[in-house]
Amino acid sequence: MKIQILTLFPGICHGVLGESMLKRARERGLVTVEALDLREWAEGRHRVTDDMPYGGGPGMVMKVEPIFRALSDLRGPQTRVVLMTPQGRKFDQSIAREYSRVEHLILICGHYEGVDQRVADHLVDDELSIGDYVLTNGALAALVVTDAIVRLIPGVLGDAESAVQDSFTSHLLDHPHYTRPETFQDWKVPEVLLSGNHAAIEKWRREQAERLTRERRPDLLR
Repeated sequence: MKIQILTLFPGICHGVLGESMLKRARERGLVTVEALDLREWAEGRHRVTDDMPYGGGPGMVMKVEPIFRALSDLRGPQTRVVLMTPQGRKFDQSIAREYSRVEHLILICGHYEGVDQRVADHLVDDELSIGDYVLTNGALAALVVTDAIVRLIPGVLGDAESAVQDSFTSHLLDHPHYTRPETFQDWKVPEVLLSGNHAAIEKWRREQAERLTRERRPDLLR
C-alpha cells in the first residue's frame, strides 16, 4: 500500500512517520508513506498556494491549481483521493478498514480558511473529518487517518489479534486491562483475571466492554 500526504507543512508529518509502528511498517516494506509539499506544484517565484476568498471574509483559501497539478502527476488508476475537511464524513474504524484495502491513497490536507470548493466537487473521491473540532491544519488529521489505516495492514502489528480486539472493532469500547503488580496501593486486579478460567475471563471482559459502552458511548450500541 502507498499513502501520500499532500500538505503545505510536511515537516509536521516527518516526526510521526519516523516513530513506532509507522516507522517499522515502512522499514519492513509493508507500506510506503510520504509527506509531499504542495508548494512543489505551485507556480511563480513565491510558490503561492492560497488567495483571498471571493465574496470577502477573513483568512485565505487554498487554490485549486496546485492541487490539480499535483494530482495530475500522482494519481493512477487505483488511486483514491481524500480531502481532509470538517465537511467530510466522520472517520471511524469501518472507514479505516475500508481504506486499508486500497492500493494507493492520497490525503489532501486543508489549511487556512479552507480549500477551493472545486477541489471537492471535481478532484476527490471522498471527504473525511476526524471529529467536530478545529485543528491548525489538515496534516494532523491526515496522520490520524494514516495511523488507523496502517495498523490494519496484515503483518504490521506484532500480534495480529491486537487489531481484532481493539476498541470499536466490535462496536464496543475495549474492556479494562491490568498487569503486574497484582496489588498496588491496595488497588487489586479483579480476581477473575487471576483465576485461569478462560471462559470466565472472556465473559467478564465482554460484560465490562458492554458496561463501558453503555455508560460512555451509548451511540455505538445503536
